[in-house]
Amino acid sequence: MSTDVTLGSEVGDGGPDAPPRTAAVLLGEIRALLAELHPQARAVPPVDLRSDLARDLALDSLGRAELLLRLARTFGVALPDRLIGEAATPGDLLAAIVAAGPAREPEPRPGPGAPLPPAEEPLQAATLLDVLAFHVALHPDRPHLRLCFQPGPESDQETVLTYADLDGQARALAAGFRAHGLRAGDRVALMLPTGSAFFAAFLGTLMAGGVPVPLYPPVRRSQIADHLERQVHILANAEPRILVADGEIQTFADRLRERVPALSAVATPEELAGGAPLARAAATTAASPALIQYTSGSTGDPKGVVLSHANLLANIRAMGGALGASSADVVVSWLPLYHDMGLIGCWLGSFYYGAPAVILPPLAFLADPGRWFRAIHRYRGTISAAPNFAYELSLKALREDDLAGLDLGSLRVLTNGAEPVRADTLERFARRFAAAGLRPTALAPVYGLAECAVGLAFPPLGRGPLIDRIDRDALARDGAARRAGPATAHPMDVVACGRPLPGHQIRIVDEAGREVPERVEGRLQFKGPSATAGYFRSPEKTRALFDGDWLDSGDLAYVAAGDVYVTGRTKDVIIRAGRKIHPQGIEAIAEAVPGARRGCVAAFASPDPETGTERLVLAVETRLTDPAARAALRRAIEAALAAALEQPPDAILLCPPHTVPKTSSGKIRRAAARARYEAGELTGPAPEGGTFRLQLLRAAAAGRLHRTVRRAATWAYAAWWWLLLLVLGAPVWALVLALPRRSWRHAVLRAAARTFLRLSGTRLSVTGAPLEPQGAAVVVANHQSYLDGLVLAASLPGSPVFLAKQELAGQRVAGPFLRRLGTVFVHRDEATGVSDAAALCDRIRAGERLIAFPEGTFTRSPGLLPFHLGAFQAACRARVPVLPLTLSGTRSILRADQWFPRRGAVGLHVGAPLVPAGEDFHAALRLRDAARAAILARSGEPDLADEVPTRLPASAA
Repeated sequence: MSTDVTLGSEVGDGGPDAPPRTAAVLLGEIRALLAELHPQARAVPPVDLRSDLARDLALDSLGRAELLLRLARTFGVALPDRLIGEAATPGDLLAAIVAAGPAREPEPRPGPGAPLPPAEEPLQAATLLDVLAFHVALHPDRPHLRLCFQPGPESDQETVLTYADLDGQARALAAGFRAHGLRAGDRVALMLPTGSAFFAAFLGTLMAGGVPVPLYPPVRRSQIADHLERQVHILANAEPRILVADGEIQTFADRLRERVPALSAVATPEELAGGAPLARAAATTAASPALIQYTSGSTGDPKGVVLSHANLLANIRAMGGALGASSADVVVSWLPLYHDMGLIGCWLGSFYYGAPAVILPPLAFLADPGRWFRAIHRYRGTISAAPNFAYELSLKALREDDLAGLDLGSLRVLTNGAEPVRADTLERFARRFAAAGLRPTALAPVYGLAECAVGLAFPPLGRGPLIDRIDRDALARDGAARRAGPATAHPMDVVACGRPLPGHQIRIVDEAGREVPERVEGRLQFKGPSATAGYFRSPEKTRALFDGDWLDSGDLAYVAAGDVYVTGRTKDVIIRAGRKIHPQGIEAIAEAVPGARRGCVAAFASPDPETGTERLVLAVETRLTDPAARAALRRAIEAALAAALEQPPDAILLCPPHTVPKTSSGKIRRAAARARYEAGELTGPAPEGGTFRLQLLRAAAAGRLHRTVRRAATWAYAAWWWLLLLVLGAPVWALVLALPRRSWRHAVLRAAARTFLRLSGTRLSVTGAPLEPQGAAVVVANHQSYLDGLVLAASLPGSPVFLAKQELAGQRVAGPFLRRLGTVFVHRDEATGVSDAAALCDRIRAGERLIAFPEGTFTRSPGLLPFHLGAFQAACRARVPVLPLTLSGTRSILRADQWFPRRGAVGLHVGAPLVPAGEDFHAALRLRDAARAAILARSGEPDLADEVPTRLPASAA
């Protein structure tokens, strides 16, 4: 009893009605959570009702969200979500518990109303304003946004906005922007929480001719000044004319204008919307900027990705095609609107397709992840998205009784992206939520980045997660993503993030910028209609982004069977709970604390199996040995980083001098620091200075030697490859022109091709049905590379007749050579088209065996293109079988538009003959489809039946 009185009398923050027992239980819950969050700590820090949750207890937003969830359950009360940002001390939490009413048991229930009638897709829209005008003209009263806030004691607080509502509110704000002097191209910073004002302000900015710049709104109202200080670098770069924010920020308007001279007004949505609505929107084109998306800035290095209306609509349409999106979908999202996945992927995607969007504030999810799933259940959500940490938080926070009554069977797609996707998270989430009706095939790991609007690679619809288990040591040592076997000592699970969206391309390049073969790690580059033209007012960063017409993602990855597997980041960016953190800024803050050695701090990320996101780890060298002094240093670093980043590090390792790995030039080796940390080596005593430096020199020398040898071997192989081709090709060309019989010419070509493959170290394996040397037939093969003809020439017996594009007939070297081999030249656009079918029939009836590439061309990206019909129609008319051949490996050796060969193996699978069932058009279609299905099943590449190459490479069709 005396203890209760003492606790209750420590401070009056909990109010006069706060029972002492409540305070004791509250503090006990906090201590228990701290012990779980920091199991490596020797003792839990002192906790009383005055302790600062961020500064003294190092509780970030995720930690405070977990605490609120526990307190709500422990005390059986409904706590407001805003406490995550507004509660500064345990005393604040105690007051909220006392004031709160009893928790209402959430009951999943179907949403209101019948399904909406179908809405057309605005296919001709060139801008987002065209999309809005399209929907307003056809169905102004169609509900679009359903904003769901924290349930009250009686009923859910909900706001529904139709397209007409959005249009009216946006026009009112647009008029306010114009009244404040907004001109065409001026930026408008939107520092607004999730709510109707944000959507109206975004569209209103576009209507007024401005460019919206969404910014992270302050979480804690008591720290608005600190928040604005962190955002001032972005504001200085964006130079907005107007900042739209809640009223509290206006107190700091004068200070902001001093730091951002271009800023002429800081206003609330209510102030801006006071006049008559704008009658006519500003003239906007597809090329006009529609958004500046900032990917960093809290540490002074802002990068604003400029996205045009064309970029956004191209990305939305490509993602919609990959997801099979339509107006029949229901999108459920709690993602922040300042983030590309929440803004573009969820809101603008649903906005375009006319699909209802159910929007929850981010704090609603953090306070209770169950609300996400209850919203999906209630409104029969079909599409939703979240980063990996959200799936881990849901697994950790939700109890079995929270899942009772949930039905997630309506979900078609549940994407996981925006940060590294963990294989074990996907597996555990699928198992846990299967009881709630979640189909494993709905889970879709995806890949994207702001420089490509949001999405770049999506998996095939309904495939479910694909996990590649590889040899970790081989990847680290050679960059080779070799499949792990049962005896592999260190396997590593990598999640497939899908294939490039339609119209987009991905390539993986080495340090010299040359494309690597499949299953080799390198830098991921991309291009496509969604790609940005560059960073706002950052010409140097824009130049660094581009490699010719390709953009560098900054990520490491490999490609296998058309799927992208992301393995790491070249830029050392730390992604923690969905936010990007640059290590250089963190290191500068930490090393400025007295006691830390300058230039001897490493910040890096390490996967956290508990949260599913990345741990922020700091290795700080110090000469301090006194325990009290070291503890004070750790607290000072925590406080400095918490003030700068709103989220303290997960671990601060105080290390002796010469512990943090560096290059010979003194640069921090963050990847090496991370490896030592994960191996448990970073916390141990440092080796002697001389010994340690010697080890570093040996490791660096070994690494340089290994890279030099590999680079030299690559160049030597390429030189040998081309020399061999020249040495063998010249006499073969002369013999083919001189020999009198076609069978002799093919025999020479076949022997030379086999010799070339053998001497170049290219292993050829032929599997499947036996190849007959004679008999009329049409042989069709997939087209991957310039080498396909050579491989077929080495493999096929007899004297087959190749089909080639008409352009080759006029070439001085290739023309005479191919004619002497009996090649039939056709127009490339009709290489396998119907106009040549009659001529081909004559050759087939004469007993010839025709070899055709029905794709007509090949591309650098993996995938089987659509088949043309001509060869199959000729087979039907001549009543001869079609023999499907599947080539593999040639694309990795020599890709389209690339002349640097790589070592590799080649496979050729001979399928069973397909006999035509008739001579008519439909029989040819069935034969074509059967042959393509047989080749696709064996190719191991994606199906690009709907893909139309934007440019046909100069391939030998």
